[in-house]
Amino acid sequence: MLNGKRTSVRAHPMKRLLDVLREDCHLTGTKEGCGEGECGACTVALDGRAVNACLVPIAQVRGATVTTIEGLKGRHPLQRAFAEQGGAQCGICTPGMVMAAIALGPHPTLDEVRTGLAGNLCRCTGYMGIYRAIKAATRSSKEQEGRTKKKVASNRSSVDGGTKPKRRPSL
Repeated sequence: MLNGKRTSVRAHPMKRLLDVLREDCHLTGTKEGCGEGECGACTVALDGRAVNACLVPIAQVRGATVTTIEGLKGRHPLQRAFAEQGGAQCGICTPGMVMAAIALGPHPTLDEVRTGLAGNLCRCTGYMGIYRAIKAATRSSKEQEGRTKKKVASNRSSVDGGTKPKRRPSL
């Protein structure tokens, strides 16, 4: 599966996933930086884990799920946060940074962000804009979860006869 769609590609088994994405699938959002797995510009999600597409032979992708920056369709909260918080400047590292940040899960700590993005290099932002963007997206995610929980509680009280859910006493 590639970005949620079943995909078949004819390519040499040792052709890099990065080249297959860019040349055969015409998904050019994944960038080539160093081509040696040192910079993370080509980071994609492979079965939910961040990998450097320049190091993965396409033979190892058979039957796996690959998500590229295009698979987010420009609607992921991290993409908006990167734009709003100055996490994106020249744009070479940004798709890889976003994909690596997604692999961190919905609420990473700053230490987890620093460790998780240690393999992604940015020569423009100095990382503070990137860290702000991830923190902002995390905050947005927590707020969304809070609204969802309130909505579920509200729906539950409607089903239960209109009684409001009782609050637990704070400790």
